[in-house]
Amino acid sequence: MRLFILILAVFLIVCAIATCVHKTLLASIIIFMAYSTIMSLIWAMLESPDLAITEAAVGAGVTSILFFVTLKKIRAVEDEQKTD
Repeated sequence: MRLFILILAVFLIVCAIATCVHKTLLASIIIFMAYSTIMSLIWAMLESPDLAITEAAVGAGVTSILFFVTLKKIRAVEDEQKTD
């Protein structure tokens, strides 16, 4: 069990760094979703189910959907400006 917690902590740090340094926004959003999923697993292992459910719903769910919608709207605006 201790090894699993250590592996999750390492993946959490890797996801946090990768989200910041990645070149494309889409990949950063997907890595952020993985970060939120790992964080919800850590909360569940710490016996805090209310935080785990909130992290999964808000972090991996709602926030990621909002990021995807924003990314789509930004790219739509960039495409319209190129055609004008």
